[in-house]
Amino acid sequence: MRSRPASVLAAASILAIVVAAVALSAWIAPYDPAGQDLSARLSPASPQHWLGTDHLGRDTFSRLLEGGRFSLTVAALATVLTGAIGTAVGVLSARRGGWLDEFLTRTNDVFLAIPEMVVALFLVAMMGSGFPALLLALTLTGWTPFARLARALTYDVAARGFIEASRVLGCSPGFIIRRHILPHLAGPLLGQATLRFGQFLITVGALSYLGLGVQPPQSDWGSMLAAAQPFALRSPLTILAPGLAIFAVALCVTVIGQHVAKGAGNRLPAADTRSAQDA
Repeated sequence: MRSRPASVLAAASILAIVVAAVALSAWIAPYDPAGQDLSARLSPASPQHWLGTDHLGRDTFSRLLEGGRFSLTVAALATVLTGAIGTAVGVLSARRGGWLDEFLTRTNDVFLAIPEMVVALFLVAMMGSGFPALLLALTLTGWTPFARLARALTYDVAARGFIEASRVLGCSPGFIIRRHILPHLAGPLLGQATLRFGQFLITVGALSYLGLGVQPPQSDWGSMLAAAQPFALRSPLTILAPGLAIFAVALCVTVIGQHVAKGAGNRLPAADTRSAQDA
């Protein structure tokens, strides 16, 4: 068994702590995230307030835990949805070919040309700010990198001899995709997913910073950055805490994902020629 690099172990430990703390925020948060104490506004870090308080006297650590639930949930759901949609589109495009491949490829190019921020602003104007609009905005354009990668990899795998051998043995198209193509796509797509998760997390933070995320008194990491900006010099922890949280989670997921993707790629079989009876 190969030992895991220290960087991967450190990233996994940090990520596990953050996810556990966010998931248990309702039980471990020392204060009500929306509770105000104007007499303690902009207090520095102390045994009572580990990360100090914001301009309304709200506990920064409690709000950081609450805000993480929104930010991480949106980024994770967007990654899963866009990965599934993009992989399906890419594999279908490559396997079907012809006019369908051309249509899906051109559609992909159109969506690639549309900035996610513009889509989010449009959807918020139509639907209002909040969870559904953000998730839909990220999903509507976020599947395109997965589709391009899945299409290119599918064409590469389909050109190998064991695909033709499987076809001669009578394996169904669905069986070939499930047993031969998708396992070869797993590693690269997992690496793409980790990169996209980090991008989604930063995009959610940016949109929330602009006021397109949750609305007060609820919090998320982006809205915390926006609220703390005027008081950054007086209380730097109020802006450093959410900023470092976004950076740390995105970095940890990327480090872990790249290691797992590399390992998955090394374990892939060179050929899988299961018989038609296995189908």
